[in-house]
Amino acid sequence: MQQQQEQQQQRSAAPGALAAFARFVLCGGGVGVASSFAVAASASWMPWALANALITVVSTLLATELHARFTFGAGGRATWRQHGQSAGSAAAAYGVTCVAMFVLQRLVEAPGAVLEQAVYLSASALAGVARFAVLRLVVFARNRAVVAAAAGPVRAADVGALIPAGATGFCRAA
Repeated sequence: MQQQQEQQQQRSAAPGALAAFARFVLCGGGVGVASSFAVAASASWMPWALANALITVVSTLLATELHARFTFGAGGRATWRQHGQSAGSAAAAYGVTCVAMFVLQRLVEAPGAVLEQAVYLSASALAGVARFAVLRLVVFARNRAVVAAAAGPVRAADVGALIPAGATGFCRAA
């Protein structure tokens, strides 16, 4: 009974999608800006690629903790699973920006700085929105196990009840 009350309190403490997105932008953007300065400072005494890799790892860990505690109201520290999934979504976002810049270089012989920034920022924004959705719906989703367990197994009779009469014309195999 107490566990159900705690789960209800956590659900009611979770921010709505708009508030969570604003927090996501604030936390992720803040960490991103700080990271850019940290990479520049670190690159003065180590190779840039190494500085970028180290700062990326640290900033991803920090952002995941902020997202767990503040953005999505998970109520505590991020788990190792959440850190791994968050890192995977960050890597996918990195891939999106790399592909966008690669395509730009193939389509435009000598793109100017403004066009490069527009493409990069557009790809980053698109990847950021997708990353927000993944973090909210998968990584920091509330009570996935509880909801799945409560739903129970799906039976063929249950699925059959969902198909409207005469729907067999849409699918010859039905």
